[in-house]
Amino acid sequence: MGDRADYPGSDAGDLHRAAFEEAAVGLAIVSPAENRILDANRHLCRLLGYEPGRLSGIPLSDIVGGHLPAEGIQSWRSADGRAVEVRVTRSGAAGRTLLVQSVDPDEAVRAEQNREALTAAGLGEWRWDAGSGRITLSRRAGQILGHAPGPSLTWRDLRASLSESERLRIGGLVGEAIERGRPYFFECRIVRADGSEVIIGVRGQPLAGPEGGLSGMVGVVQDITTRVEARDALLGREQRLRVATSLARLGIFEWHMLDDQAIWENERMFEIFGRTPEDGSVGKTEFLNEVLHPDDRKAVRAAISSALREDGILHVAGRVRRKSDGAWRTIEMAGRLERDAPNRLPRRLIGVVADVTDRRLAEERQSLLIRELHHRVKNTLATVQAIVGSTARTASSIESFYEAFVGRIMSLAHTHAVLTEDTWQTASLRTLLVNELKPYAEGTMEGAADGRVSLDGPPVDLASEIAVPIGMAIHELTTNAAKYGALSTRGGRVAVAWALLPGGPAGTLRFEWRESGGPPVEPPRRQGFGSRLLQRVLTTQVQAEVTTDYAPEGFRLTMLAPLPQRNDALNPLA
Repeated sequence: MGDRADYPGSDAGDLHRAAFEEAAVGLAIVSPAENRILDANRHLCRLLGYEPGRLSGIPLSDIVGGHLPAEGIQSWRSADGRAVEVRVTRSGAAGRTLLVQSVDPDEAVRAEQNREALTAAGLGEWRWDAGSGRITLSRRAGQILGHAPGPSLTWRDLRASLSESERLRIGGLVGEAIERGRPYFFECRIVRADGSEVIIGVRGQPLAGPEGGLSGMVGVVQDITTRVEARDALLGREQRLRVATSLARLGIFEWHMLDDQAIWENERMFEIFGRTPEDGSVGKTEFLNEVLHPDDRKAVRAAISSALREDGILHVAGRVRRKSDGAWRTIEMAGRLERDAPNRLPRRLIGVVADVTDRRLAEERQSLLIRELHHRVKNTLATVQAIVGSTARTASSIESFYEAFVGRIMSLAHTHAVLTEDTWQTASLRTLLVNELKPYAEGTMEGAADGRVSLDGPPVDLASEIAVPIGMAIHELTTNAAKYGALSTRGGRVAVAWALLPGGPAGTLRFEWRESGGPPVEPPRRQGFGSRLLQRVLTTQVQAEVTTDYAPEGFRLTMLAPLPQRNDALNPLA
């Protein structure tokens, strides 16, 4: 197309002039020598905000800020002084005809420098054309995918580098993005042509055609192998940490000091404090003033202050009130204060919390059991000493001493065995009776009226402090009955009955031993060990009231013994 001066007043000239004016792009005839615009069509006038014909004769410096512009994307000045991004192409003699098109803002920033920046960021560009089905790759995209740059790739080629599950996943994701006309992103692992594997991140945007259909897609691709592997390694370490703290029943927390905000990292923290995620976490102020036991606040404050001043390591213990049920629980807390710089105040505390209530109770119970064991051993040794002395004084020969002594020691051992087998260190009264009387019974002993031995009474568990003397008393009663009383003859019977009566710390045991059918009974001429045990030991150690009756038809003993209150601390099931 020539200059305006080339248009003659002819039909051909009129036709060229009309084409010039009605062109869908901006056209301008310029004079490099005069550095001005000779003519401009309506489209260029509208683009720059001028009335039609008003651009003719305007110096180029008013529009482009200089002389004849070079080709490419540049910024021109509109009539109102705004910057307008345009793409300029020169043609005609000496490049005096300019073709000027408006530029999309996104396109305006796609300079070569931008492409270099994309490459430096590890991003490669790609474009898929729906008509040809081919994917055009930039140089960087080709390097990432292992293909030559340009239109060297098809979707079929790309599918071959993916696993079947990845094909289905990506196909569904991209299909949904196309249907909704929105961008998409996915990560996947591909196998390149050389057999190497990489993990890529892909971003894409569907492009609509003139009639609304899909004309293609554009996007970028990035090699994220190193980043994903580092992320997976970090996630793995975090998962292992969470598993370890979960198995150890530890709560994990962060306390941000400047705003006094706490972040509870796992469910165990909420369990320890009896809170729900809806309740939220507890900051230092609320913890010290409301949750922590008043008696423990001073020590915890001192520990926090010490950690702030010194090495930054915090280790405290205290009692906290659980929100869910109001129960006091003992916790141990350990953490490290983090600083932004060596001389700055700590920024946050990262630590763990353990509920040690059960452990503390177990330690206290163990200490109590050890004291109870010491007390029981001391009493047992005193009992053995008494058995030796009394048996020696009443024995008529070595054989009789041995028989009596061994029998009493065995009875003592049986009682201790019953105590040891019971979880709460108690002994069943019925078990003590059965252990002694079973060798003399014929058939069942459960309240049998016609049996040789009958036992009748409710379940009664004797605490250790009274089980030993009562067990010894049952042994002496059984031994005397077997030697001199009802159990020394075939027709003799022993009936034992007991009941629990009100009164005393935990009720009163009424115990009755009745013999019948044996030899005629006479009161003893001297007091042996058994008599002394029944009268003194039961009275002293059990605080029992003991009544004996040596009626001719059979010996009878009645005992009223107050049962001690059991110590809940000795119960491991409490």
